[in-house]
Amino acid sequence: VGGGRSFATGAAPEEVSFSPAAREADVSQPEKSVGTSDKTMLGDRSLKLVSGVCYLPHPDKEETGGEDAHFIWDEQAIGIADGVGGWASYGIDAGQYARDIMSNAVTAIEEEPKDSIDLTRVLEKAHSSTTVPGSSTACIIAITNQGIQAINLGDSGFIVIRDGCTLCRSPVQQHDFNFSYQLQSGNSSDLPNAAQVFKVPVASGDVIVAGTDGLFDNLYNNDITAVVVHATRAGLEPQVTAQKIAALARQRAQDKNRPTPFSTAAQDAGYRYYGGKLDDITVVVSYVTAFGNS
Repeated sequence: VGGGRSFATGAAPEEVSFSPAAREADVSQPEKSVGTSDKTMLGDRSLKLVSGVCYLPHPDKEETGGEDAHFIWDEQAIGIADGVGGWASYGIDAGQYARDIMSNAVTAIEEEPKDSIDLTRVLEKAHSSTTVPGSSTACIIAITNQGIQAINLGDSGFIVIRDGCTLCRSPVQQHDFNFSYQLQSGNSSDLPNAAQVFKVPVASGDVIVAGTDGLFDNLYNNDITAVVVHATRAGLEPQVTAQKIAALARQRAQDKNRPTPFSTAAQDAGYRYYGGKLDDITVVVSYVTAFGNS
């Protein structure tokens, strides 16, 4: 899948866009729902995801495009993956697995009923279809007539923001500090059944921010929420919001003095570490929007 391309899959408006080469758990627990306060979710899939993305490869990986990947599908689903960089020491493109599993996830989604996408089945199909060497995290989110459902394996993830507050945040899955769950071809690593599944009722006006660990290692939930609040009040499109979040994450990644989620986790694990962590940064921002609204 090429750099920054988007292409139609059948009749408009089905658009799929792919990337170039592509810590704190707040509320949501797997298979649990989060309340909708006084807002009512619209039924019959009268909600859509209006999404935009920003991808900033690690400065040392700009020529090769980095190792993250993502997709945006038909105002209904988004996905992100973070290829595990350690494969590069074996001469393997660490981003190819991430790109392939995202491409295969789109293929699997297109085989699902549009009103009831089963993300567990999607991830299982994507994993079994991805045969190149490598490994990656995976996070896929879809909107249905019950709200959003999401599946996440590893230290990529998402938050849902409503009225300036973090409604829920997917927990990090890791075996040890800086050693996240990851999918790999075959059965030699974590398997899709280790992924956590979420169901979250949403309403028009909610904002979903999905990202790889280059985002969540460098920004706390309140940092992300503050950018979203400012951007939505200013009427900015989701792509611009994603750009602003990614730019702040990159700024914090290069700051050796300011505390970050990564430095906090490192210190909790017994390491002397300060500041941010340079990495590929993928941010997908989705505005939950009623059909008929742009």
